[in-house]
Amino acid sequence: MFFRRNFSPVSWIAVFLGNPGLRYENTRHNAGFISADIIASELGIKINRVKFNALTTPAKLGGQQILMLKPQTYMNLSGNSVKQAMRYYKLPLERVIVISDDVSLPAGKLRVRRRGSAGGHNGLKDIIAKCGGEEFIRIRIGVGAPEHEDYDMAYWVLSKLNTEDRKLIKDTALKAAAALEMIIMRGIEEAMAEFN
Repeated sequence: MFFRRNFSPVSWIAVFLGNPGLRYENTRHNAGFISADIIASELGIKINRVKFNALTTPAKLGGQQILMLKPQTYMNLSGNSVKQAMRYYKLPLERVIVISDDVSLPAGKLRVRRRGSAGGHNGLKDIIAKCGGEEFIRIRIGVGAPEHEDYDMAYWVLSKLNTEDRKLIKDTALKAAAALEMIIMRGIEEAMAEFN
């Protein structure tokens, strides 16, 4: 990857969705946070600047400056952080890329989308409601669904990952990082062709 620290104006906001706190580490709903942490580890940087009710850091990607943003407001209020960052950097919604979990995709699958509905995801729902629409790019990390339809979905996404699923989701989170880079460097169409 071509990330490195730089402090020129931000041209993209990369939003990694999850819930803050030890209780939620290594849960399905924190697949976005897992992806952010993988990128930070590869770069040797920390996402630890507190701004916009989030943990943030700037990074250089594909010749452009991005803001890496991990909202600390809990999932269903993620739009607050995104809206503040968009306003501060004067960026339109089309310049926001959201990396999140997706129960409709099997664990280990990745999907890149130009826009779309929330699909029942509370973090995406809040971003759509507070930031003015659905016109943001999504990188969705498959976390699978419970085997039985009557299984509590909230419990499922907030439960700890077993060893096998943790490896699958970490591998997919690494692909999500590569997809993010490709979107910035080559555009959404190439990323969709490569990763979908």
